[in-house]
Amino acid sequence: MKKLFNIIKNSVPIRNLALFLAVMGPGIITANVDNDAGGIATYSLAGANFGYSLLWSFIPITIALIIVQEMCARMAVATGKGLADLIRENYGVKVTFYLMIALFFVNLANVMAEFAGVAASLEIVGISKFFSVPIAAFLVWILVVKGSYRNVEKIFLFACVFYVAYIISGFIAKPDWHEVLKHTVTPQINWTLDYTVMLVGLVGTTIAPWMQFYLQSSIVEKGINADDYNHLRLDVVVGCIIAPLIAFFIVVTCAATMFESGISIESAKDAAIALKPLAGPYASMLFSFGLFIASIFAASILPLSTAYSVCEGMGWDAGIDKRFEEAPEFFWMYAFMIIVGAGVVLLPKFPLLSVMYFSQVGNGILLPFVLLLMLALINNKEIMGEDFVNTRSLNVITWIAVVAIIVITIVMVVFTFMYSSKVTVI
Repeated sequence: MKKLFNIIKNSVPIRNLALFLAVMGPGIITANVDNDAGGIATYSLAGANFGYSLLWSFIPITIALIIVQEMCARMAVATGKGLADLIRENYGVKVTFYLMIALFFVNLANVMAEFAGVAASLEIVGISKFFSVPIAAFLVWILVVKGSYRNVEKIFLFACVFYVAYIISGFIAKPDWHEVLKHTVTPQINWTLDYTVMLVGLVGTTIAPWMQFYLQSSIVEKGINADDYNHLRLDVVVGCIIAPLIAFFIVVTCAATMFESGISIESAKDAAIALKPLAGPYASMLFSFGLFIASIFAASILPLSTAYSVCEGMGWDAGIDKRFEEAPEFFWMYAFMIIVGAGVVLLPKFPLLSVMYFSQVGNGILLPFVLLLMLALINNKEIMGEDFVNTRSLNVITWIAVVAIIVITIVMVVFTFMYSSKVTVI
């Protein structure tokens, strides 16, 4: 019996599974966090306003997300450094400083949106934001300040499980699965202004600058090296498939209920409330619960990503496993993002919608610069070594994806400025 146990333990599939579980985390967490309050609002509006007609877009979105995230993972294991670190070392302090300033303010605006999502999700069940937001902010702060990287990662991975609420909501909504499949595999592009803005919004909300910085930093802090790359790549790919799948089911849920009933919504909170008479109280509760988990999850990660990025870019010590005395800038910045992000949500006349617009415009302006710097770094053999640079064929695919993302984000910025009264989807 003992001999049989040892054979099973040392078998290749079991060993590979164990290695995968050991490195699992950074890719899955990073991709899923992007389904935040703003993302859920965008996906809800896509389904409510356009039915199933935008489902096809999740296939190219998933491919683009995999390409971009995989490059970050490869840079992390090849160099053992975060993205901000590499930019500072290769392009100088000045470039890094301006990039970090932009990232800081864009992420701060996003953190405000996440705490607004916390408030909105719990107001549905009658809990005041003056109670929910301060409690959420304290829990988010204590999680990182008092936790270790290993424990924090476990909590984040556990939080990812709750996104299944949106998949369950999708089935409770009883969509026409034949129509769902047809629109998923058959693009039906409508070049009207509203449709184009929504399409751009779906792409823009799925790939954000902070994701690249956080993924690379978390891989480095976890200590994953080149020997574990194949298992890390699987983690990244799995995360980049799961996140759009959750978004897909949010669109399906709202299309099968609100679009079919001709009900108009303006936010994810409206979607959760509207589901109650259309798909029953369970669908509504699951939808609002998903919004709460997504908001508090992102409210934890975005300040953490910002603290990692800015501290790396400025050459300061950073890391959850550090003591406060070892990395004061890291912990102060994390706390500042949470205090300001949560505090403004409690102000009665704070222009939160305008701030959310700013964050999306900022993401759109910043992302092309980040992607171009990543491409330059990953093709530098002195940095990456012979084995980890892009191959010629991969470069062609990557450039196509990156150029498409850049064009789309530029269009998003233009639309946001020109048609701000219509771009509530973003």
